[in-house]
Amino acid sequence: MTVFRLAALLLALVATPALAETISNPIAAFSGLDKITGRITNFDVYIDETVQFGALQITPRVCYTRPPTETQRTSVFVEVDQVSLKGGTQRIFTGWMFADSPALNAIDHPVYDMWLVDCKQNSDTPPPEKTNPAPDASAPPSEPPADAASTAQ
Repeated sequence: MTVFRLAALLLALVATPALAETISNPIAAFSGLDKITGRITNFDVYIDETVQFGALQITPRVCYTRPPTETQRTSVFVEVDQVSLKGGTQRIFTGWMFADSPALNAIDHPVYDMWLVDCKQNSDTPPPEKTNPAPDASAPPSEPPADAASTAQ
C-alpha cells in the first residue's frame, strides 16, 4: 500500500504547477505621454500615494515583481482619476497594468497616455509624509488575475 501512496503523492506534486514567488515593492515607476506636446515624463509613485500627471491622478495600490531567477512579470494595481476643469474628479481606470504588455489595460484618455515601466525598492523621489489614512474598503486583490497575467506575456 505504501508504494501506491508514494506514487500518488509524487503524481500530485508533479501535476501541481509551481507558483512563482512575488516581491511586493514600495514604488511603481511610470512613464507618461502628453499627446499635445509629445513630451514623455518618467515618474515614481509610492504605493498608496496619489500624484498628478496632467489632468490624471494616479494612485498605485500594489506593485509586484518576481525574483531575477523567474520569468519576469511586473504588475501594478492602480487607480486613475481625471480632474475636471470644475475641480471634481472622475475615476477612469481601476485595475492591473503589466510592464511587459502596456496596451493590455491601457488608460483611455484623449490627451494623456501612461504605462507601468517597473516596480522599485528605492527611488530618488522622496517618500510622502506619513499620515494616518482611513482604511480603504476597496483594497486591491492580493495578486493579478491569472488569466490576465498569462495574456500579458
